[in-house]
Amino acid sequence: MGDFMDIAITKVSSKGQVVIPREIRTEAGFKEGEKLMVYGDKSTVILKKIESPAEAFRKLASFGQRFAKKARIKKRDVLKDD
Repeated sequence: MGDFMDIAITKVSSKGQVVIPREIRTEAGFKEGEKLMVYGDKSTVILKKIESPAEAFRKLASFGQRFAKKARIKKRDVLKDD
């Protein structure tokens, strides 16, 4: 996708199915059988890949490490005995 989002036109089938154009599937890394979350609000629909629990945890841990570093939080501050 780079700096700009890809835009394509598709349509809804009689069964409510929508084809995601190949270029967008490729750019987003969608694979056959992969599960997606669907967010909807009036005329807007957003699809998001569901991450594995391990990947979600890795991202959360990475965020925590960056946050602690910026806030100058040390291990001893977190691991103190009460």
